[in-house]
Amino acid sequence: QVQLVESGGGLVQAGGSLRLSCAASGSIQAISVMGWYRQAPGKQRALVADITSGGSTNYADSVKGRFTISRDNVKNMVYMQMNSLKPEDTGVYYCTVQQIFGSRYWGQGTQVTVSS
Repeated sequence: QVQLVESGGGLVQAGGSLRLSCAASGSIQAISVMGWYRQAPGKQRALVADITSGGSTNYADSVKGRFTISRDNVKNMVYMQMNSLKPEDTGVYYCTVQQIFGSRYWGQGTQVTVSS
């Protein structure tokens, strides 16, 4: 089992920045990929960005060049720096991890609201 706790969401004006953080605990030794998904109002949860244990990253096209994902394997943390935020970035952001044998875990989510 892995427990995830997110922080860093909030209300920001368009063009502003936020930094999301996620702390992992539990069976952390088996974590392979860490990432962030977003669920916008009325839409399905979708990948924003993820990062492997080796540091390879993957971003949704809509956030490339604006968001940066990073992880600290010693502290068992994953972060996402979000710059040049747009109203369409609004949603609940979920931290997620996938273990080497395939199990996936989710945090409780943190709300990000970008006003125009």
